[in-house]
Amino acid sequence: MTLTAPTAIDYSLPVSIEEVTRTADALRERGIKVQIVDTAAQALAKVHEIIPPGATIMTAMSQTLQEIGLEAQLINKEHPWVNLKDEILAQTDLAAQMELRKKSTLSPWYLGSVQAIAQTGELVIASGSGSQLPAYAYSSPNLLWVVGAQKIVPTLEDGLRRIREYSLQLEHVRMQAMGYPGAMLTKILIIEQEPPQMGRNANLILVNERVGA
Repeated sequence: MTLTAPTAIDYSLPVSIEEVTRTADALRERGIKVQIVDTAAQALAKVHEIIPPGATIMTAMSQTLQEIGLEAQLINKEHPWVNLKDEILAQTDLAAQMELRKKSTLSPWYLGSVQAIAQTGELVIASGSGSQLPAYAYSSPNLLWVVGAQKIVPTLEDGLRRIREYSLQLEHVRMQAMGYPGAMLTKILIIEQEPPQMGRNANLILVNERVGA
């Protein structure tokens, strides 16, 4: 695929705490529950605080969840939850595994991250497969995103630009390092708000440092 030319903007730098606080307030006005923490370790502890023991969870592929240490806990089964990904990865029949992946979009808890947050409160999620988007948009009753402060941008337009000029570039390099041809951007989800009549529980942990891409 043809990639957008790299940008001169450094999207890896966390914004100020004032901008983090302003963004958190904007998210809350749009129906997202926000917790602000200072470090990746505190983010991991907050995940354990928010999700009750015994809950059934599913995780999207996320560098952020890997960097805070959650992925290692899930792999090593050092957690108090039922992890649907264990059942998916244990299934060797590809057709049956795909069915389990589809069903996982109904998981009681769905965890992941986003590629950008506008200071005006919109969340922007990019995907190659779209597998996490049904849960984020509708099907999971409880959501939890963990997001580093470097993903905060001034406007929604800046968020879309961050995806094309930065996030996709990084993902392309990562995929090539794994032996694949490169990254594909096939779907973008913009969450404007979480309407209260839906009765969903949407949570976001903002980490006041760089974590994830």
